[in-house]
Amino acid sequence: MTEPPEAIDLRSPLSLRTSLRFPLQSAESRREVLVGAAWLLVPVVGWLMNMGHRIRFVHNMQHGRPPFPAWRDPLDLLEHGAITCAGMAYYGWPGVLLMSLGGWHRQWPAFWLGVVLWALAVIAIPGYMSHYCRAFDPREIFDPFRALRRVYEGGLAYWKAWGIALLALALSFLGLLALGVGFLVTSVWFWQVAGFSFATVFTSRFQLDAAVGSSPAGS
Repeated sequence: MTEPPEAIDLRSPLSLRTSLRFPLQSAESRREVLVGAAWLLVPVVGWLMNMGHRIRFVHNMQHGRPPFPAWRDPLDLLEHGAITCAGMAYYGWPGVLLMSLGGWHRQWPAFWLGVVLWALAVIAIPGYMSHYCRAFDPREIFDPFRALRRVYEGGLAYWKAWGIALLALALSFLGLLALGVGFLVTSVWFWQVAGFSFATVFTSRFQLDAAVGSSPAGS
């Protein structure tokens, strides 16, 4: 009799195979993807709920629990989604503002500076996400310099996670072939792949699966 495959969690080595399979590894995980896709039919709120869901399943794994189920408390997920989304807006607004003003007034140096700032914001965001998951401390979010330092300390593994995430993003567009509706499912799958990949890097690098009362090295 064939043994079931070993569960994929934050202790699994970061690889293309483990990351792409993580959201599909069990009937329960596949059900969670479908629930997330259904939530996307609710504008804005559905996106925030999916963000909160990623925070919750990473938190579960950091505390030694199975990642799923993670859709149990909608208000909890909405709160965490809104907080982390506020962090994204905080990081991104200077770049977006400069790009908008530079493009509108044809001030191209300002526009390209905005592009650089926006790119740095995108790069920095994973540097706070996994740390916030650990204990839900908002202070982990609103410090872009600390987030960028963590990204630097993530080393090549961080960029490997980006490579996996970008491949998953490209694959997710195949969902458009299923009358467009399939993209709801594949986009949730992509977000979960990305969340798992970055959480694997930062949880390992900063020992975020240690006891919450302790202070991980290099945080």
